[in-house]
Amino acid sequence: MAADSSEAPPAHSERYGPLVHRSVHHGAILLIVGAVAFVVGMIVTQVGYGSSYSLLHNYISDLGAVHCGILSGHYYDGGYVCSPWHDVFNASIVIMGLLLVLAVILIRTGFPPRSTRTIGLALLGIAAIGAIGVGFSPEDFNTNVHVLSAAVAFIAGNLALIVLGIAMFRDTRWDGYRAYTMLSGLVGLVALALFEAKVYGPLGVGGMERLIVAPLLLWAVLAGIHLARIPTYAAPRGIPG
Repeated sequence: MAADSSEAPPAHSERYGPLVHRSVHHGAILLIVGAVAFVVGMIVTQVGYGSSYSLLHNYISDLGAVHCGILSGHYYDGGYVCSPWHDVFNASIVIMGLLLVLAVILIRTGFPPRSTRTIGLALLGIAAIGAIGVGFSPEDFNTNVHVLSAAVAFIAGNLALIVLGIAMFRDTRWDGYRAYTMLSGLVGLVALALFEAKVYGPLGVGGMERLIVAPLLLWAVLAGIHLARIPTYAAPRGIPG
C-alpha cells in the first residue's frame, strides 16, 4: 500500500523520524497554553476561595461551584462550598478543552500514520470535550452532566496516553517519551479506580482526584515542549519556507 503523501516528508529530507510538519509546532503551543491556563485558573480560584479550601479534602470541582451553600452527595456530609471566583475556574477548563481540541488536530502528523494514533488522538479529543462539559456544568448547577463530563475526561484522557504511547513505537521523534506517556496514563487510571472505590489514603479525596488529572496535564506540557523543539521540514532550495 502506498504511503500517505500528505504525511510523508519532502523528498529532500533524509528520513521521516527526526522532523515534523510546521503545524505540529502550533499544536504543541496550544497543548502547553491549555494545560498551563487550567493550572493557573485553579490556583487563582483557590486564592479567591480562601483558606477553607483544602487540596486534600475538597474536590477540584468545588472551585467551580456557582453558589455558596451545603452540597449533598459530597464525601463529607453537609459540606459547605463557596467559590467567589468560580467563573475563573470554569472559564479556564473550557479554554483548556477548546485548545486541546485544536491541538489534537494540529499535532496529528507528529505521530506515525497508524490506527493507534487515530484512536489515541480521538480519545484525547473526547477528553477535551468532557473538560468543556465540566466547565459549562458546574457541580451545583447540573450535577448529572457534570459527573458524566468529568468521567469522560478522566477515562478518555488517561486511556489516550496509553494508546498514544503505543503509537510512538518505532518513531525516533518520541525516543524517551514512550514509556513515560504510557506510565502517565496508567497512573491516572489506577488513581481513578482508587477514587471510585473511595480508597484515598493519605492523599484524601482531593489529592487522589488530582492524581487522576496531574499526569495528563504534565504530559501535555512536556509533550508540547518536546514537539515544539523538533525541527520542521525545511523548504526545498529556491522555494520560500
